[in-house]
Amino acid sequence: MKSKEIRQNFLSFFESKKHKIVPSAPIVLKDDPSLMFSNSGMTQFKDYFLGYKQPSSLRIADSQKCLRVSGKHNDLDDVGKDTYHHTMFEMLGNWSFGDYFKEEAIEWAWELLTEVYKIPKEWIYVTVFEGDDNEGLSKDEDAYNFWKKHIAEDRILDGNKKDNFWEMGEQGPCGPCSEIHVDIRTPEEKSSVDGKSLVNQDHPQVIEVWNLVFMEFNRKADGSLEKLPQQHVDTGMGFERLCMVLQGKSSNYDTDVFTDLIKKLEDISGIEYNQKEETDIAIRVIVDHIRAVAFSIADGQLPSNTGAGYVIRRILRRAISYGYRFLNLEEAFLYQLVDVLSHQMGQAFPEITKQKKLITEVIKEEEKSFLRTIEQGLVRLENLMANSSNKTLNGAAVFELYDTYGFPADLSRIIAEEQGFNIDEKGYEEEMQKQKQRSQKASASSTSDWTILENNANEGFVGYDQTENTVNITRYREIENKKGKFYQIVLDQTPFYAESGGQVGDTGKLISADEEIEVLDTKKENNLIIHLTKKLPSSTQNIIAKVDEKRRRDIMKNHSATHLLHQALREILGKHVEQKGSYVGPDYLRFDFSHFSKLTPEELEKVNTFVNEKISQQFALEENRSVPFKEAVAGGAVALFGEKYGDVVRTIKFGDSIELCGGIHVSNTAEIFLFQIINESSSAAGIRRIEAITGDKALNYFKAFEQKFKAVENELGKPKDVLQAINKLRAENESLKKQLEEFKHKEAMQQKDVWKNQVQELGGVNAILVETAMDNSSVKDLVFQFKAEIDNAFITVANAYEGKPTVSVGISDNLSKEKGWNAGQLVREWAKEIKGGGGGQPTFATAGGKDITGLPKVLELAKAFVSN
Repeated sequence: MKSKEIRQNFLSFFESKKHKIVPSAPIVLKDDPSLMFSNSGMTQFKDYFLGYKQPSSLRIADSQKCLRVSGKHNDLDDVGKDTYHHTMFEMLGNWSFGDYFKEEAIEWAWELLTEVYKIPKEWIYVTVFEGDDNEGLSKDEDAYNFWKKHIAEDRILDGNKKDNFWEMGEQGPCGPCSEIHVDIRTPEEKSSVDGKSLVNQDHPQVIEVWNLVFMEFNRKADGSLEKLPQQHVDTGMGFERLCMVLQGKSSNYDTDVFTDLIKKLEDISGIEYNQKEETDIAIRVIVDHIRAVAFSIADGQLPSNTGAGYVIRRILRRAISYGYRFLNLEEAFLYQLVDVLSHQMGQAFPEITKQKKLITEVIKEEEKSFLRTIEQGLVRLENLMANSSNKTLNGAAVFELYDTYGFPADLSRIIAEEQGFNIDEKGYEEEMQKQKQRSQKASASSTSDWTILENNANEGFVGYDQTENTVNITRYREIENKKGKFYQIVLDQTPFYAESGGQVGDTGKLISADEEIEVLDTKKENNLIIHLTKKLPSSTQNIIAKVDEKRRRDIMKNHSATHLLHQALREILGKHVEQKGSYVGPDYLRFDFSHFSKLTPEELEKVNTFVNEKISQQFALEENRSVPFKEAVAGGAVALFGEKYGDVVRTIKFGDSIELCGGIHVSNTAEIFLFQIINESSSAAGIRRIEAITGDKALNYFKAFEQKFKAVENELGKPKDVLQAINKLRAENESLKKQLEEFKHKEAMQQKDVWKNQVQELGGVNAILVETAMDNSSVKDLVFQFKAEIDNAFITVANAYEGKPTVSVGISDNLSKEKGWNAGQLVREWAKEIKGGGGGQPTFATAGGKDITGLPKVLELAKAFVSN
């Protein structure tokens, strides 16, 4: 059975059981502060389990893209080493929100596996929660009794809390679970060792394929459990593992989910799979990681140096590193796998095909960049080895190569070993722990349970229509982080907009008769609008919630201008332009979009003019707050890949610009007043970034320009033609620079003649040991000239140029090799005399310092060194 058929059979089966089939949510989470990625099938349904949102159906089924590379669920280090762990994987799941429970979930799982997929019943083992005295929880007898109807009791195994009690996190919905394991070993192996002894023992052929979670508790902040008002079912079946079972393979990577990717990689590298363990691991790592990276980019997360983007860049670089180290792939290669992936998975996940060009270009540029990093890291590592006083490389220095320059530590170890060096692993690990401690300290926080003041309160948003409202506090909790202690407050009908879709959250005040409390920020978590304050109001009812209107107006101008900018870019550059990120604040707007070249000044001017024309045409806002998603898209509304939309959406229209958007906007484009682009740059491979300002800030921008222009005009003596006067000044400056360079060259040649006469023959070495006052580039040039012209040359220049001491050391290549002399080591030692430091290559190195009086001593040390 092919993987496409396996996936479809699952969805069709649950559709027959009256489940609504929904698409996968994006793999990257944008409005969940507790997670960066969907790490399980239930992630997109958290709000339903928590009771903050009502599902469109009480029964749902899907195939969810998941990524487990950070936090509690992190499989990254296991990928490649075994045959069944993955970074990105599909989770087939069926869900019940207060509808059916254990009996139906167990019955349907058994029916699907044994009757539809035809897995032999004697291959299957199941586990049930054995209970936990510390939690006051008894054995899940209900699940046990329901399983007895389908499977022999000796195949129903007790499982402990670790394996059979599923929790979303430190807090939140949780409950006992029942795992389904399949034994796919050979008959001989099964007769030799009983399969039940291998369940949950990480055996590669006795594997868990499905977990049925029965949500019936809520874990509170104090660690206690309370019953949920409704019971839910949350199941997750590993698609890749299921394919392995149904296709009769002993490895996930032998299924058709991966074989096409492996074949393409074999073609690229010339290395066959299943030949050698280290190359097999590398191939598994690469074909796994390309899926994680490609789907993340398709869902809007580009590689970067922070947050989720850093995780994606780390995965990408891990794949490149394995290709470089074990498959001899020293040029970009990963991007060539995207076409295969698109062909294989595009039907189930159309975003991978729609975004194929962007994914390919981003990966290709990231590969080129990291391969340059590897080349630069190799040079730094060579310097480290050349300057090492023994055969053990400093652990902190190797960690710096990894942490600061992105050079893989494993690659450092391999190269060091080839050159007869080892690494101070203790020092390396100490630096790694320090970094982890810094990271943990920076992110450390504690959150109390919600204090509920109003049960079943109608917690909503009225901020589209008003910036002030009389409200009640419905719940609050205390949080503490490195910035101090704060309160998170939820109001019944708030006018405050919560940060979302690139738009920052509102600030303002909560006002009662005897106090005003500042709202520092507004965010959304699990569909709750949360107001951040330093103080808890003494009164919880009839409070005036008042948004900072001036700040809100500036944000509205920038948000509406972002829509007009998006329209302008698509009109001027082409329909390939798609939004890839944005920031909308009160001070400026930032807009990231797909485009593969820098905008020309003419294109930027056209974009600027287009937006300002739309502003001057005074288009009124046409807002529709309740449109079926398909109807809105059919009507021309722009939907963004990587965004999660509901069945009903809100549209924002200004003239011909129409987008799906939940943000705050001006009522007429005229309110924006003025738009000005202030910067255009690259945000990532294939992604450009425009920063712009509007309203008073744009006006002040031009006023500042006018003042600068007048200042320049005054400095030039108020010429009739300012541009002509500047060009004349530049021409004169270029002429003077040319004369200065000619003077420096002439001076250097004079010095060269002087130095030639000062060559000393010391034990077969031609030593030039001189003191001078010359620019450092000329010194370097002369040193290299003498190295080329004089045999067995050893040059040390003590330079006092413009009052700053520097030391330059040059050694002929043959001297360096024959005598083992190293300019980098020498200059680092001699730099102590000028209270400085430096380094370089074995044949040329420089150092700078602070104490000019130490230069004569440097020449003495140089002469003594050569003479010995």
